[in-house]
Amino acid sequence: MEKLELKRAATQAKIIGTVASISGAFVMIFYKGPIIMSSSPSWSSSVLQLQRPLESSQTNWIIGGILETLAYLLYSYCYINLAQTMKIYPDEFVVTLFYNLSVALLAIPVGLIAEPQLSSWRLTSSVSVVAVLFTGIFGFSLSAVVHTWCVRLKGPVFVAIFAPTSIVIASVMSAIFLGEAIYLGSVIGAVIITVGVYVVLWEKAKEAEERRDEESCGLTGFGPSSDGRLPLLQSYKN
Repeated sequence: MEKLELKRAATQAKIIGTVASISGAFVMIFYKGPIIMSSSPSWSSSVLQLQRPLESSQTNWIIGGILETLAYLLYSYCYINLAQTMKIYPDEFVVTLFYNLSVALLAIPVGLIAEPQLSSWRLTSSVSVVAVLFTGIFGFSLSAVVHTWCVRLKGPVFVAIFAPTSIVIASVMSAIFLGEAIYLGSVIGAVIITVGVYVVLWEKAKEAEERRDEESCGLTGFGPSSDGRLPLLQSYKN
């Protein structure tokens, strides 16, 4: 687990990087700005026409962004609990199985309350069937296994720091496949998120290198001197 030592420069850098990533996500949500690039591929025109009747207003769009932010905050809390669970039972597939079962048991009553009409749950087209299967297999089950595996190897911070990058990826994919416009706020937010993630990963890599150096010094029985050089006797021994 991560140790919070506010006086250390590494901890301060990771906090700054995390705040920068979250700030970049808020910039992408609340600020659009002028359009930088607008493209509408011919092959996606039918998709755009189907999407227009379902477009949300600006107010709903902002509320959706806030709910997405709260969801990622809860994901971070889940990753912390997941790290504790993996220490007790380090089996990704079994943990993911019970996780998916728990989510399904919670989602069924909530879904029926939100949409009581059973006819709305029918999959009337092959595209809907493919979308549900793809989301269930790859977007949920497989990603849960990968996240659990990464939490066991690298810890919850390493996994949670990549959460804001999904907003950047979604913005790029929507511009490529749906022909949506790219706004200045999306570019600024993406740059801030990228810088924040890089700072955290850079500090994590430095900590891993320092940990390996400490372990190697512990195995040899000699520690580094105050100026960072090895003792003279160890140089003769090697």
